[in-house]
Amino acid sequence: MENTNGNSMESSAVAERIEALLKRMSLDEKAGQLVQISGAPWTAGSKPEDVIRQGRAGSVLWLNDIKRINELQRIAVEESPSGIPLLFALDVIHGYNTIFPVPLAMASSWDPSVAEQSQAAAAVEARAAGLHWTFGPMLDIARDARWGRIVEGAGEDPFLGAAMAAAQVKGFQGTDISDPERIIACAKHFAGYGAADGGRDYDPVFLPEAQLRNVYFPPFLAALKAGVGTFMSAYMDLNNVPACANGWLLRDVLRKEWNFKGFVVSDAFSVGSLVTQGHARDRKDAALRSFRAGLNMDMASNTYLENIPDLVRSGEIPEEELDGMVRSVLTLKIRAGLFEHPYTDETLLEKVSARPGQRNLARTAAGRSMVLLRNEGGLLPLSKKLKNIAVIGPLADSSEATEGPWMVFGHKPAAATVFEGISAKLPDANIVCAPGPEIYRRTPHPFGESDTAEKKPLQTSEEAESAFRTAVETAEKAELVVMVLGENADMSGEFASCGSLDLPGRQEELLETIYALGKPVVLVLLNGRPLSINWAAEHIPAILEAWEPGTEGGNAVADILFGDTNPGGKLPVCFPRSGSHAPLYYARTLTHAPESSPNYRSRYWDSPTTPLYPFGFGLSYTTFAIGNLAVSEKRIKVGGTLTVTVDVQNTGKTTGDEVVQLYIHQKWGKDSRPMRELKGFERVALQPGETKKVTFKLGPEELRYWSTNAGRWIQESSAFDVWAGSSSLAELHSAFEVFD
Repeated sequence: MENTNGNSMESSAVAERIEALLKRMSLDEKAGQLVQISGAPWTAGSKPEDVIRQGRAGSVLWLNDIKRINELQRIAVEESPSGIPLLFALDVIHGYNTIFPVPLAMASSWDPSVAEQSQAAAAVEARAAGLHWTFGPMLDIARDARWGRIVEGAGEDPFLGAAMAAAQVKGFQGTDISDPERIIACAKHFAGYGAADGGRDYDPVFLPEAQLRNVYFPPFLAALKAGVGTFMSAYMDLNNVPACANGWLLRDVLRKEWNFKGFVVSDAFSVGSLVTQGHARDRKDAALRSFRAGLNMDMASNTYLENIPDLVRSGEIPEEELDGMVRSVLTLKIRAGLFEHPYTDETLLEKVSARPGQRNLARTAAGRSMVLLRNEGGLLPLSKKLKNIAVIGPLADSSEATEGPWMVFGHKPAAATVFEGISAKLPDANIVCAPGPEIYRRTPHPFGESDTAEKKPLQTSEEAESAFRTAVETAEKAELVVMVLGENADMSGEFASCGSLDLPGRQEELLETIYALGKPVVLVLLNGRPLSINWAAEHIPAILEAWEPGTEGGNAVADILFGDTNPGGKLPVCFPRSGSHAPLYYARTLTHAPESSPNYRSRYWDSPTTPLYPFGFGLSYTTFAIGNLAVSEKRIKVGGTLTVTVDVQNTGKTTGDEVVQLYIHQKWGKDSRPMRELKGFERVALQPGETKKVTFKLGPEELRYWSTNAGRWIQESSAFDVWAGSSSLAELHSAFEVFD
């Protein structure tokens, strides 16, 4: 916890300040530090000014107005009894003004520096907007692509997820959370949220302890080791106990075992929702259960505000326990420098957003995050001599789809679209855009347009048919067609789970119709989850997975399509052939009839169960050879360490990046182990003909696991397979043994 512990002298000084504060705070003020209230005009209840003036709020969320932030902060500092500043918080998930690739895309870079630099840039703008605290990064492992919030995380793998978790925390917080260009991070949602039944947001989660510890906990532990200031509990039931009242999670694991010193906030309204979930008798009982479980701050439900003081007066909560919970909140406020610098310069945001480095970084991050899925016949990169290009699809000129979900309140999408990016790349060419039929959610998004926003009427069937014909006619006149298909921004994220992974609406029909014209076709996907593009994967010669790439997304797509950037991203998730195949992930345990056996047939009689594209997959405009796999020791003792080296060579004619990936398999032991587990990766840039040696370490940290049979972490004697390559299907193989 480097960012929250500090040195002993500093810690002693902070402790003295906190004790002095606690001595003069009333019971209501102490309880108030555990209360996060809404600053949004659309929320009901007491006026925030009144609650803050009484010292009964510790934090404000859902407010994105720097003048209003300063106004409320002034009331807290100058008019509340103890003058304790507020923490202002907002979901800054992948950018504030400058939007970076969605986190799933950042993970596709397989380059933690992309995530760290992007979140550092987001922190600069957010802090200049008066915010101190972001509800990110989201660290939930997601193996079911139907789950809408898969877009906010790093995909299906705990090793990759842990690397991205640490990088994002370092980006948001830096090495000193009092830095005026950094914000406090929040590791969410603790824990298991990504394994909701059926991929349905908020539904229950049932996970054995071994699965939690081996798969779902590692990114959270990596965030803690990187110094994350706060954790957020999840919404759902975990093994029949709601996460925000789950003492095993919040006290036993997080506090006692991991020694977390920051504080834990609930997700929105979830303390009050304990009554709805059938866990608490009433709101007073809900407050007591969450408090006893170790939840420091109640987000927006006002359950703590209404009940904590009375629970202390009745003796159900000892005041010394309340003091302990308050200390964690006050410690972070002091370390963030809020007492010395509570206000924000209202002219600063415009200045920092205008820095050219912000957009340059967004373009670089987007380019490094895209994954080339197909390039038959070397169709890509395209020639810059093309004179007549049709850019077709409902997302071709959509800033919203390019930026993706989870924009801060009040943000107006301003991304360079794919159509704009191609037009800027070829200013002398005839670039024509035709969207075709629009795509919609079948049920509206509850976070949709506000009552004051201009609402666009849905297309009629006649208008959609006319748009379809126009798109086909436009394509007929072009030399080459770029199809831009996928999902609208509101089709992934929270409240955005779906049962099908097919292209929404009439997009595939449009794709097939235009392909039948006989023109060269490139497919660009803008989406927040894996999609089942089975037909396209067989017929469309070039497919680029661009995800939702952010402010500079359209320009970054054009950079790749025309060869100014060589794609080097890899998939952080499997692409299922159907939504009904989810959850699907590579790190499964072997069955009695494994896929490698001669008599193996698909687990389904009607379709292959292998992924359409495997975890770790991605192509390049050049070629690579990975060889000379060497294990430093063929036998090591339990607790020992060995190294694995491999050579990677650029065998093509273009400079490019390869992601070298290392996988292992423990062949026997107390528990069955996954057939493959990622235990190392490195993205390597190579000139044509250049060779580099990549070295990985395998020691106790990589070789141990939580055993169901032993009920603890173990490392045991066994034989191990080791593979190196460019995806989870790597074939280059060696082996070693671990002995007692």
